[in-house]
Amino acid sequence: MLVLPMYVALGAPSVALPAIGRALAVPFGATAWILAAWSLTSALAMPVAGRLLIRWSPFQILVAGVVTLAAGSALAGAGPALSAVITGRLIGGAGAGATVIAVFAAATALPGRQRIRVLGIIAAASATASGCGTLIGGAVTAWLGWRAVLAIPVLALPLLLAALPSRRTLTHSASASGERNGPPERLDIAGAAVLSVLAGSLITLLQAHSVGLPAPPTLAVAAAGALATGGLWWRVRSTPNGFVPRRVIASRGFLTAGLTGGTVFAGYYGVLFRAPSLIEQATGGGPLQAGALLAPAAACSLLAGRLVDTLTDRFTGWQMSAGLPALTVIGVLMVAASTAPAPIVLGTALTVCGFAGAQAVLMSLAPDLVAPDDRHTAQGLLNFMNVLGGGIGPAAVAGLSGILPAPATLAVLAALPLLGLLLSLTRRPTADRRPEPGATRGNPR
Repeated sequence: MLVLPMYVALGAPSVALPAIGRALAVPFGATAWILAAWSLTSALAMPVAGRLLIRWSPFQILVAGVVTLAAGSALAGAGPALSAVITGRLIGGAGAGATVIAVFAAATALPGRQRIRVLGIIAAASATASGCGTLIGGAVTAWLGWRAVLAIPVLALPLLLAALPSRRTLTHSASASGERNGPPERLDIAGAAVLSVLAGSLITLLQAHSVGLPAPPTLAVAAAGALATGGLWWRVRSTPNGFVPRRVIASRGFLTAGLTGGTVFAGYYGVLFRAPSLIEQATGGGPLQAGALLAPAAACSLLAGRLVDTLTDRFTGWQMSAGLPALTVIGVLMVAASTAPAPIVLGTALTVCGFAGAQAVLMSLAPDLVAPDDRHTAQGLLNFMNVLGGGIGPAAVAGLSGILPAPATLAVLAALPLLGLLLSLTRRPTADRRPEPGATRGNPR
């Protein structure tokens, strides 16, 4: 239940963006930061939370995440200017990322078949909440205004009470999942910093044109991103147990899983950013009508979750992973080529299926790609790559919107899940297997 307000916070604002742009007197492309800011800090918080699970219990991470999520969302809802709204979304996104990791930490501690079933349920619920967020966002925008839409995640605070009966399970899931005992390592602040600068620079550069960023700041951001890239490379090589452990990213199939998931998330969130405005243009209606028309697409996440559970007995996770970017490519291109509401809704539904399936399938693979001691770290980094892709999607669409017509921007976006499809077909391991017991921490595989 706790993940529902967070994923509604992704779908609901997408319908309210035109109203927010008009109310704050900013270009529509600039409002993409409201989605991208949430995805950016959510992505960055996930590997941090994954490393903190070595020190803290999932329940402690959960409480800290929900409080941060609610505080940031309240600030975003009350923000008098776009900068204040984005600041609130940055704070709320960080809390959302930590909360997601706490929930997934409990789920990935389960045995294989039970794990993918529970992850499928979480994925279906989150995708449904994200998709239904368009309907919720449209209704709330029409009846209460866009500020109420941005404040929806505050509802996670009372839902936290529902997690209290599961406190014992959440407290002990870290030890049950096989994470190492012994003194915890120091958090690699430098490694976290360079990764943060790299991700932030990428999102900023993609949206530089849409927000009218002048050339000197753009060049400065590019230089910062280049330095962060070099710094991250050096940090990975020089600090084996750093924020991005070399042994984890060198694990066979790990980068393939992360990049595949990231491209699927990029396609889904790029469509989620653009589809409501396309439907408003096609129908001449407002946010409520756009949200209502997109609501059936959200129901497809339930089908995707059940389908993943059914196919688990017939196909390996890697085999199923190839179909997810394929669905997303078709969905993005269908939305790009359509001017009528029905094909736009159908295309969105396909990207919803890819999104829901990616969460269940790829996250279930994470524990099997690394040694038991690295499970939480791998989970955080894999989520980081997925959710960063979710920030890249709308940022890329917004950045290209002033250069290319809307159909062309989505056609360019389709290249990302297409790349994910190629990676899943050509760079996946030959078999699904857990690392041997001898594959210990500190030894790259």
